[in-house]
Amino acid sequence: MDTVSPAPVAATPVPGEPSSLAGQVRSALIWRSGSQIVAQLVQWSATFLVIRILAPSDYGLFAMCQVILTFMGMLNGYGLASGLIQQKTITEREVRQLFGMLILLNVTLAIIQVSLAPLASAYYRQPIVGEMLRVQALLYLTTPFIALPYALLSRSMDFRHQAKANITASIASASVALGGALYGLGVWTLVIAPIVLFSVRGAMMTWSARSLVWPSFDFRGAGTIARYGGVMAAGQLFWFLQSETDVFIAGRSFSAHTLGIYTTSLFLTQIFVSKFVPPLNEVAFSAYARMQADPDAIGRAFVKGVRMVMIVAMPFYMGLAATAEPLVLTVLGDKWRETAPIVHLLALAMPFMTLQVLFTPASDARGRPGIGVQNGAVGALILTTAFLVGVQWGPTGMGVAWITAYPLYLAISAWRTLPVIGVRARDVARAVASPALAAIAMALIVGLVDRALPPLDAHWRLVVLVAIGAAVYAAWMLIFARATVRELIAVARKQPVAA
Repeated sequence: MDTVSPAPVAATPVPGEPSSLAGQVRSALIWRSGSQIVAQLVQWSATFLVIRILAPSDYGLFAMCQVILTFMGMLNGYGLASGLIQQKTITEREVRQLFGMLILLNVTLAIIQVSLAPLASAYYRQPIVGEMLRVQALLYLTTPFIALPYALLSRSMDFRHQAKANITASIASASVALGGALYGLGVWTLVIAPIVLFSVRGAMMTWSARSLVWPSFDFRGAGTIARYGGVMAAGQLFWFLQSETDVFIAGRSFSAHTLGIYTTSLFLTQIFVSKFVPPLNEVAFSAYARMQADPDAIGRAFVKGVRMVMIVAMPFYMGLAATAEPLVLTVLGDKWRETAPIVHLLALAMPFMTLQVLFTPASDARGRPGIGVQNGAVGALILTTAFLVGVQWGPTGMGVAWITAYPLYLAISAWRTLPVIGVRARDVARAVASPALAAIAMALIVGLVDRALPPLDAHWRLVVLVAIGAAVYAAWMLIFARATVRELIAVARKQPVAA
């Protein structure tokens, strides 16, 4: 087995990469976000084809399993890996200890999930859920071989090798998913594809990071990493309560078909916040951790990051709300028509969720992960209460619950977190204002045009509305937010941004 030398573990620039932190961050963003875009394009191409083949009930059954998988997954040790990233220096012994912790945790989780499978079947009144969970327990066995190399590569901000692993794994998983759907595997397609994804990613990342070390189960002296990982896991617990409580509650009340309609609507509206924001947060956390000696720099970087993310997020969400019906009919097909009004509602809540998830990396990097945990506890309480009420009115009621609860959750989180980051609320408001106003204007104009259009096929209607929306958003930003546009162009061209 390979041993880990101090060189790739230490927080030093990767050979061949820019020497400055700004250059490393830019390179990391290009590789991490660029690879995410490529990987997601591959996966979405297959996913949308698979959605057109499978039935809503298949996705409802899969969502029932996902509640258990997400709950167990928050204990899989990624918080321990984040603790390794956050430390200024680490030793080979700490790397071996982390590997041992990851193996012990994930084998235990696999055993627990197999034991819980019959209870899950009974709760949802679906025997197949238990069978699926037993097979999905294999996912935990791949986690140590992803989390450890992820920590080592992230410490040195080497996202190039992670990018290659993600793209290759996505191609393999997409191929298996499409093949399984065409072959008639039904819901088992959704079980097998993630196992292939995780296995290929783990093998490639372990090879790239040369992290296949002999694990140590002597955890003496590993208290710092364990404590940090424990706090991160607590934060993930509350994130689980926020992100999966709705499915847990609805899964008991809805049929598999109705749950599939609701969860597929969530999938569409959360594409940006769940697929594109997490890799940005990974890079941001690594960068913030390198800025610990300059708190003001973290604040400036946070505001700039919020502005750049919301420039893309706001038109995506508002456009999704304005074009929900033709989009659903074009991408998913007529059998998913019921998702359109739910997509419209959920899209209106997603800007608040996107801004909320940007807080955590900055506060964690400042050595205050407890802030994220406390915010998560508040969010879990607010959202769970809203979902318990909203479920009475079906998927529409759940959509209204999202719109009602998330602004309140965001306001409380901002009040608690921004002082820790060193940012004023008005700075964040300024960063969000330009893209928000432009996107709202775009959505209103697109809605008016949609009403005035003659009868058209869904795909032509979508093409017309997207073209008009893009033109309106770009024109608004160029007329009323030139400074923001100049900043975006400067970032893209790798030029310094004027104060």
